[in-house]
Amino acid sequence: MVFIALGSNLGDSAQIVRQAMDRLQEFSDKPILRSSLWDTTPVDCPPGSPRFVNAVVGLNPRRGETPESLLPKLQALEREFGRGTKKVLNEPRPLDLDLIAFGQETCSTPDLILPHPRAHQRKFVLEPLNEIAPDFVWPNQKKTVVKLLKQISPAS
Repeated sequence: MVFIALGSNLGDSAQIVRQAMDRLQEFSDKPILRSSLWDTTPVDCPPGSPRFVNAVVGLNPRRGETPESLLPKLQALEREFGRGTKKVLNEPRPLDLDLIAFGQETCSTPDLILPHPRAHQRKFVLEPLNEIAPDFVWPNQKKTVVKLLKQISPAS
């Protein structure tokens, strides 16, 4: 199972996230798992950043798909929804897609770190992930999503 976190805080964020979820279905051999949409406070964003709509999907990758082949597809989807070149770290954006886990695979390259290095500490990722995969054991953590969620502070 592959888990992708979705976020939007620019434009009609709820609609953008729903449409992106529909598009992510194209990357899966089976119906995707979809969390509900979560209204969240920006974390580590520039002052005055709008609130986010966050969600997580789980998909079964198509035969031969790898993290390295999926990442550029996710980036292309972000651009399709209007995401431009980053000017400021964590600036408002119409769509942010993060590959948070690709099964139990781990890797660390200049382009991709798996599992996502901070997702297991972020409530805005873990809460929606908990809806669709509470028993998923986080790679390198040896803890389920439920246990990780109980360990983090409310502001994370």
